[in-house]
Amino acid sequence: MIKSPTKLAMLAAFLTAPIILSPQQTARAAGGGGGGGGAGGGELYGSSYSTPAPPSYPQEKGKRTTQKKKPAKQSSFDDPAFRDGYRAAYATIYGRNDYAAAIGQLHALGNDDHPNVANLIGYSYRKLGDYKQSQVWYERALKADPNHVLTWNYYGLWQIEQGNRDAAQYHLSRIAEICGTDCAEYRTLAEALEKPPGTNLVY
Repeated sequence: MIKSPTKLAMLAAFLTAPIILSPQQTARAAGGGGGGGGAGGGELYGSSYSTPAPPSYPQEKGKRTTQKKKPAKQSSFDDPAFRDGYRAAYATIYGRNDYAAAIGQLHALGNDDHPNVANLIGYSYRKLGDYKQSQVWYERALKADPNHVLTWNYYGLWQIEQGNRDAAQYHLSRIAEICGTDCAEYRTLAEALEKPPGTNLVY
């Protein structure tokens, strides 16, 4: 069957169009959830296992709705400037181990309350030995997204380094609730907890 030139052109355009994935789809396609080189990963955008959004119901006549739609946690990654800046900071941390420079790059993104950004700032401070500031940023990441599993992982490693093994065990249980016992975040924290106290962690 001979197709018209218009139909052929449309078919060619469809077949050659790039497939655009959301950050969550990209994470799954990349093997998902390791996040940040240190904890066994490589997932650029970190790991967030969010609960599904509640269903929206039609508004009744005469009633005004006060519920505001919350922005998606990963929506910043739709902005090319943010995405490129985050990638650069990520490379500074995991490629060059230049944590002080990465903190500046992450602040320059102008989105300190994004859980991925706050988590990497916390990680950088931890690697610099500033445990107080590191804790502040891990807490900030979890306030932004209580299911940000990579923060539970990194903060659990922070707890081990501080000698708080019971707290680290709690972090491990939170990870299990969020992504099970088979995800990289659970495995790496469990392995760290099995090491004798005082062992230098590489994560």
